[in-house]
Amino acid sequence: MPEELLWDILEKQCEEGVAFMAIHCGINLMTIHRLNKQGYRYGGLVSKGGSYLTAWMLHNNRENPLYEKFDRVVEILKKHDVVLSLGNGFRAGAIHDSSDRVQIQELIINCELAEVGRNMGCQTMVEGPGHIPIDEIEANVILEKRMSGESPFYMLGPITTDVAPGYDHITSAIGAALSSAYGADFICYVTPAEHLGLPYPEDVKQGVITARIAAYIGDMTKLKKRGRDREMSIARRDLDWKKQFDIALTKDEALRIRNERQPKNEDSCTMCGDFCASRILKGVFDDAIKQGGKFQAALFMSLSISEFDFI
Repeated sequence: MPEELLWDILEKQCEEGVAFMAIHCGINLMTIHRLNKQGYRYGGLVSKGGSYLTAWMLHNNRENPLYEKFDRVVEILKKHDVVLSLGNGFRAGAIHDSSDRVQIQELIINCELAEVGRNMGCQTMVEGPGHIPIDEIEANVILEKRMSGESPFYMLGPITTDVAPGYDHITSAIGAALSSAYGADFICYVTPAEHLGLPYPEDVKQGVITARIAAYIGDMTKLKKRGRDREMSIARRDLDWKKQFDIALTKDEALRIRNERQPKNEDSCTMCGDFCASRILKGVFDDAIKQGGKFQAALFMSLSISEFDFI
């Protein structure tokens, strides 16, 4: 590949209107040296761009042009108002490779480049690991934020175990929720077909929905956004099914399941039926609710056994 092709394609894709580009600027001869010195990896290199550039550098015995001429990358993206996402070309593709020396080496370089790009006036973010156990997620977020001057952090998933093919949208949702809670700013959805084949439209749908839920869970901690959950709790307590569906992140799926399992009593569901806890106590604590949820001992003590005959 002639080097100039990199710049031609970069310019062309920016002109076509992409919003952001993942560009592997943090791979250089130093990171390849680290990779060799540590004895390669259990999972090898899993980034297509990362492996391609590594092969190109070794074949031509040359530095990565995207690192060597980083200013040129920034100027092209800045001209077209495209966000530069500093690609994680040496991200771990296996749990046993996470947070190894070559990954952290690239992270250091990408954090340095993020500050350079930002100082040049280009919107810049840093990409994070792909496969990582949950006890290392917070440390990676802290390192990126500290070393990059608080640049936005884009987590690729992350996938939290290697042994659940077919359910990697779930393994990544666990990592995404924790990443978001610890301060990550952007997550990448993963489909059930990850590691197995090209995803079909239904796989993509499941991946996006799962990632959206994960991001919401993380924001509950990071942004202290729990009002929606409070409203759902009240709707469930009051057996207000319409409100439950309106509040739900996954309204269509919730309606589908509900309609397939019609209960005898419309205000309950087929999980508990007549023994629904909310149905048993419906109306009993209305006065307490009206008074702001305070427990009214006197009210409770005044209730007679006959008032519970409906049970």
